[in-house]
Amino acid sequence: MKNTSGIVTPPVANKKPKKLTIHNDTRIDNYHWLNRREDTEVLDYLNAENAYTKAMMKHTEGLQKSLFEEMKARIKENDTSVPYKLNGYWYITRFEIGKDYPVYARKKESLEVEEEIMFDCNVMAKQHSYFKLGGIAISPDNTMAAFSTDIVSRRQYTIRIKNLKTGEVYKDEIKNTTGSITWANDNKTLFYTKKDEVTLRSYKIFKHVLGTYITEDVEVYHEADETFNTYIYKTKSKKYLVIGSSSTLSTEYRILDADTPDGKFEVFQERIRDLEYSIAHFKGNFYIVTNADASTNFKVCKTPEDKTSKDNWIDIIPHRNNVLIEDIEIFKDYLVVNERENGLNNIRIIHWNGKEDYYLPFDNETYNAYIGNNPDFESETLRYGYNSLTTPSSIIDYNFKTKTKDIKKEQEVLGCKFKKENYESQRIWPTARDGVKIPMSIVYKKGLKLDGSNPVLQYAYGSYGSTIDPTFSSIRLSLLDRGFIYAISHVRGGEYLGRDWYENGKLLLKKNTFTDFIDCSKHLIAKGYTSEKHLYAYGGSAGGLLIGAIINMNPELYKGVLAAVPFVDVVTTMLDDSIPLTTGEYDEWGNPNNIEFYNYMKSYSPYDNVVSQNYPNILVTTGLHDSQVQYWEPAKWVAKLRDLKTDDNKLLLHIDMDSGHGGASGRFESLKEVALEYAFLLDLEEIRH
Repeated sequence: MKNTSGIVTPPVANKKPKKLTIHNDTRIDNYHWLNRREDTEVLDYLNAENAYTKAMMKHTEGLQKSLFEEMKARIKENDTSVPYKLNGYWYITRFEIGKDYPVYARKKESLEVEEEIMFDCNVMAKQHSYFKLGGIAISPDNTMAAFSTDIVSRRQYTIRIKNLKTGEVYKDEIKNTTGSITWANDNKTLFYTKKDEVTLRSYKIFKHVLGTYITEDVEVYHEADETFNTYIYKTKSKKYLVIGSSSTLSTEYRILDADTPDGKFEVFQERIRDLEYSIAHFKGNFYIVTNADASTNFKVCKTPEDKTSKDNWIDIIPHRNNVLIEDIEIFKDYLVVNERENGLNNIRIIHWNGKEDYYLPFDNETYNAYIGNNPDFESETLRYGYNSLTTPSSIIDYNFKTKTKDIKKEQEVLGCKFKKENYESQRIWPTARDGVKIPMSIVYKKGLKLDGSNPVLQYAYGSYGSTIDPTFSSIRLSLLDRGFIYAISHVRGGEYLGRDWYENGKLLLKKNTFTDFIDCSKHLIAKGYTSEKHLYAYGGSAGGLLIGAIINMNPELYKGVLAAVPFVDVVTTMLDDSIPLTTGEYDEWGNPNNIEFYNYMKSYSPYDNVVSQNYPNILVTTGLHDSQVQYWEPAKWVAKLRDLKTDDNKLLLHIDMDSGHGGASGRFESLKEVALEYAFLLDLEEIRH
């Protein structure tokens, strides 16, 4: 890695030009060969990149270790979830001191009785460099647990069945599933979802009967449309099994009485382009959250269980232009609605008798509130969660009758004498170049001076209508306590300001996501929060695409950037329908087989737009087994950047050779990558403690 003069030199990927031609347009990809995961030359190159990153960051190893220990020390090791009751048992997840993985336990009827350990993932994870326990599904009679595991990090789960009375784990294995399992009410039939071996699309529902061979499992549904995924679940009422099919813009459901698992699933409402809906069952009716009839921000409808087509739906909460309905939760006496208005979460409580309709009060400008786990119709309490950029997470039970709150658990922040009063948060509204106001949530340690000297880490995602809420992070304190400001840009492409906010940041309007972020950066600089010498940008996955785009467009604004598992080779990936998830992405990015989408996509695709210019300092992270964004996208991007960039700034690639899209599987192992990222930023700021 060092040359004869002792200087650390970066690896150089060989150029093997490949012509990619469509629409009479040819792109030359010099690094297309890197997409061979098992190839020795590829693995040698990836290992060389890792060695180079390690050498370049060697002087920060002490800082990385300190950061890791510091972040780990804030997390309570012997932690236990708030128990919830289901079908006569209290279910608990807990972590033990010195162990990386959770223990899943339950107690019958009372929390005072001795616990029954169902799964100890610390034992199950032995001998595996990666381990993830997926779904756990308990049979209706409480005697069996179907569970799933992933030991590769490709999100291809293997299902097995455990007898909870004897402790025996049956030998049968159902491979290549989503990991989700649903029992029928007969205690012997279970349903699961298979994945396509190549594309990893969830495309078939199968039925398995206890005591039969896996080879005898019956296919009950095949989702033939390659732009859709399929899944199965049981309604909260336990009356219906539901097969769902979903694409970016459309949904469809099929229902079957859970008492008759050998029956035929019936279509609830057939799919219609741009019609989205979700269903919940209660007392002879289905309740539907839908965008039917041009309801952009969704509405709530009701229909009898024997008349489920759209022409029978009756509005019970009409569409409102300024309120996005995100979810509902049904209880015997109340309907609870999770809404979003002006970017903020609201929890609305409506009595079925029509005499009560009110919102839970929240008093912060940058908070996050959400409906929690509420499996029991009969419950007189609503479980919900609350936190903010300065307030650790709380799990709260709200009593409908007494209108009182019981805080069941508050996140403990250990090891640093944390006081939320030492931090401030605010929401600001920079103006984008087209005149639209872009909300930003920011947090910092008290005493901020707007003199341009503050380091800022600016984060965004901005795709799929996914909203990045302003949530608390004990890990982030390691930056805040060292003088960093953390800023979330709620750019178009998410749903922070409603469905229109999403619609104006995708397809042929995708560039709004990137220019919104850039305009937020310029605002932070103009208002003295920071300067070009101290501004850093961070994004992952589709947010990594954003990072790649902004440093092509305005590299001079940023001292450094972090790009985690970045989706940067947009055109090539979207033209390859053998790559996992591609066909289901057309409604988000467009289909480049259409020349209009091809040209637009090519105009912003980070990999295609790397040019000879100065770039910021860059740290890129990925996983060899990533199923969402294939490792070769960031690898190719780094190779091309290294060939063309005209500066001497750092360009580092870190590949986790054991994991995938979500990073390392151990509870604390993932903190080592965060420590690397933070050390990269702090080193650039010459903060070495």
